[in-house]
Amino acid sequence: MKKVFVLAVNFLCLTMAQAQERSIDWQGHRGCRGLYPENTIQAMLKAIDLGVSTLELDVVITKDKQVILSHEPFMSAEISTNPEGKYITAAQEKTYNIYQLNYAAVQTWDVGLKPHPRFPQQEKTPANKPLLADVIDAVEAYTRMHNIPPVQYNIETKSDPEGDDTYHPKPAEFVSLLLDVIQGKGIATRTIIQSFDVRTIQLVHTQYPELKTAFLVEETSAKKLKTQLNALGFIPTIFSPAYQFVDQKLVNSCRRKGMHVIVWTVNTLPEMQKMLDLGVDGIISDYPNLFSALKQAN
Repeated sequence: MKKVFVLAVNFLCLTMAQAQERSIDWQGHRGCRGLYPENTIQAMLKAIDLGVSTLELDVVITKDKQVILSHEPFMSAEISTNPEGKYITAAQEKTYNIYQLNYAAVQTWDVGLKPHPRFPQQEKTPANKPLLADVIDAVEAYTRMHNIPPVQYNIETKSDPEGDDTYHPKPAEFVSLLLDVIQGKGIATRTIIQSFDVRTIQLVHTQYPELKTAFLVEETSAKKLKTQLNALGFIPTIFSPAYQFVDQKLVNSCRRKGMHVIVWTVNTLPEMQKMLDLGVDGIISDYPNLFSALKQAN
């Protein structure tokens, strides 16, 4: 009888562990870029309405050292309307360097009204590049007001060695400015810092070990994984590759190293289901409105 009881307890523990392992992190890419202007408060609140567990967003630094949401460290021609209400060209966009503009100047640009050539479903609404602090305040207030569990934040630092002191500060200052906001708002335990720039997450790993880190890569494989992790120098919380390069061997290799696998940017139901079947831990998508169907099916 005792042996049967022990076996039953072990089975229950295994079942609970497996269920916990299959808890999927549903992440809205730049809020919900397919539906609302990217990296705006409107996009973040809409993503919450759609049931995401994590808000994925990008940050850059202004001339006056403010941390704001933006995918590029300049005013992208794809989404930006200048203070005179005119569009700019791709040839011009990098001359509008956010690191050379004060926050007040950035706010004179609109990033929500220009029709997006790749996201025709995107709702057009006036929007600006917001302060990270204002985004957090808006999100936290919204979830409290609507009795929604607190969400996580997956924050990407937009930096690379070639851009140091031109499009952004060096990593130490960048990370310090970012962590001042995160710690000041009390969301460190719900925050992931992700980057393609290994320097950023190396700093976070050594200086802020309580934070989760995600190593962003594009092309990868089980064979390349060791080289990529050697370049990073430690095992991050999350390995985050482009979904097109993910197969069972890669997922299994990440599992053996104790990493979660969160894939980007998956925008169709068949591709999402394929990733879930491979056993990934999370999906980043421009269309979090698709997640409800997957949750029901899985």
